[in-house]
Amino acid sequence: MPLQPEEFVSLQARGLSRIACGTAAEDAGGLELTAMAKPQVQHRLSINGRFLTQRPTGVQRYAREIVLALDKLLLKEQRSASLSANLIVPSRGANCLDLHAIHVQPAPGRVGGPIWTQCVLPFLSRGILLSLGNIGPIVSSSQIICMHDANAYLVPESYSPAFRLYYRSVLPISAKRAARVVTVSQFSARMLDEFKLCPLDKITVIPNGHEHVGRWHPERSTYASASFSRRPFVFILGSRARHKNVQILFEIAKELDALGLDLLVGGAPNRSFSPVEQSPAPNVHMLGFVTDDDLAALYRRALCFAFPSLTEGFGLPLLEAMAIGCPVIASDCASMPEVCGKAALYADPKSPGAWLDQIKRLWANPDLANALRAEGSRQAARFSWTRSAELYLDLIMSLFAERSVMQER
Repeated sequence: MPLQPEEFVSLQARGLSRIACGTAAEDAGGLELTAMAKPQVQHRLSINGRFLTQRPTGVQRYAREIVLALDKLLLKEQRSASLSANLIVPSRGANCLDLHAIHVQPAPGRVGGPIWTQCVLPFLSRGILLSLGNIGPIVSSSQIICMHDANAYLVPESYSPAFRLYYRSVLPISAKRAARVVTVSQFSARMLDEFKLCPLDKITVIPNGHEHVGRWHPERSTYASASFSRRPFVFILGSRARHKNVQILFEIAKELDALGLDLLVGGAPNRSFSPVEQSPAPNVHMLGFVTDDDLAALYRRALCFAFPSLTEGFGLPLLEAMAIGCPVIASDCASMPEVCGKAALYADPKSPGAWLDQIKRLWANPDLANALRAEGSRQAARFSWTRSAELYLDLIMSLFAERSVMQER
């Protein structure tokens, strides 16, 4: 079975080994001990930085936050003395993160996209390669790769033909060749196994975290103004992929309008996704791209955050909404119950009436909304970027330890 965060045990002890050298000092009448650091062979970690050039979604957020948390761990811990980390990025993606222990290494030339990943990155990486965004170079066997989901298999109609072809060609080879495979939920682990991409005993579950919402500033958003929306609203995010299933809420827009509620839908177009039709209902407002500060303001002001997805590898917006104090109504399938636990209301993603009933229930019961806010805050605190980065660091060092044993044989 995939390892849980609390079950993962580091296979390599932390810290520098030290030796003490004693010097006789007869004239002082004692023995002076001086601690000296024992030189160690420095391990090398390369990080696939292509995510810095991609449109930010949950996958890219995951990669950014894990790298930032790894950087802080390497600054605080003595491990930085035995681990040298480089973030290798296409030239146009350099200097996008404020890093101190991890060195940013821009790749030469102007090549980008899948060609960069498959043909340039392997020649620049040294030691172990960490790929956090689903795809890594298929020629790299000393690689830890995070595959967030199996959506290209579960909901192929959500993606463009080119995207489907690339993912379904590369994912199986990458999973087979990688030294370790990580995913973000137990549900995703089961799906990777079910579609024969990777067996469960090769998968480690390292989930998303929530701390990044503390860096958001809702007061900077135009949506924070009291004049922005005269009516209460249900907030939806992720409108441009079919498996996000926002149409089910469009079907109840008229009923929500009768209750005095609007539907606000955030999410910019993405060429990787197949588009969905917009609702003609007057109380549905398509916001397009929203910034992090906008998200914070919308989560704070919404009656609830509705997440009717048919499937998700994790569902990071759920965690963000709970961390900010927004009541959540989520689909009762895939990873959603795993992420939300008892901190959300649930509805069948194929039943418009079920969503209307839960929204009505929340609209009529302020005490229920307050209870969900409190439980949501507790649930979000169970997911931490720092803890997830620690698991990655343990996984990396365990792989170095295995390689050292093999080299000694």
